[in-house]
Amino acid sequence: MSVPEDEERLLPLAQRWPRASKFLLSGCAATVAELATFPLDLTKTRLQMQGEAALARLGDGARESAPYRGMVRTALGIVQEEGFLKLWQGVTPAIYRHVVYSGGRMVTYEHLREVVFGKSEDKHYPLWKSVIGGMMAGVVGQFLANPTDLVKVQMQMEGKRKLEGKPLRFRGVHHAFAKILSEGGIRGLWAGWVPNIQRAALVNMGDLTTYDTVKHYLVLNTPLEDNITTHGLSSLCSGLVASILGTPADVIKSRIMNQPRDKQGR
Repeated sequence: MSVPEDEERLLPLAQRWPRASKFLLSGCAATVAELATFPLDLTKTRLQMQGEAALARLGDGARESAPYRGMVRTALGIVQEEGFLKLWQGVTPAIYRHVVYSGGRMVTYEHLREVVFGKSEDKHYPLWKSVIGGMMAGVVGQFLANPTDLVKVQMQMEGKRKLEGKPLRFRGVHHAFAKILSEGGIRGLWAGWVPNIQRAALVNMGDLTTYDTVKHYLVLNTPLEDNITTHGLSSLCSGLVASILGTPADVIKSRIMNQPRDKQGR
């Protein structure tokens, strides 16, 4: 049922443009979350990359010792060797990535839920539809955001390259995009996209399934009600499961994204 034009102008923006509003709100929330948690993401990437040191020495077969041991020591090492602000090295492409990924994922999920799958006759949205919709939305959002994720990973490793005496690859975010595009073409911007979307699908599957299951269990089997405490505990559990499921693919995509490219983007 259509709304008259005069009445439509009086509606809140969220009702007049629901998809655009969802995208903007998701992007704003993702930006705040990324700024707060980026140092953890940086330490995660450094820990994932240090396994490449095993291939650094070829002559005598010696194995390099891992410079980073644990999240806290990694963060302290970055602060001591590179400076406190380097904990946010690469945060700009990370924000770009989250705006594209979170906004695209939420808009896609809302469309799948309302148009493609729909609710059952009792107005309930089944868990299996939520899982499938979440996985598909994660795949779409992550595929769109892959170029920004690629730049983020490579910029996170710039501080380590400087300490190792290697030349820096980028002067900034836009230079990174331009250089990757010139060296590997359009294909080069989507390096590592296969494990990246696999990770997104696994993370969304674990996130949605665990969140709904834990919340349902807490409401039925504990004195807790459906309030912010229940939502917080459910989110902690879903985040843990999502991280466990998505980490193997995350390590693979980080290694691939940090590799040099040829002119064919390989």
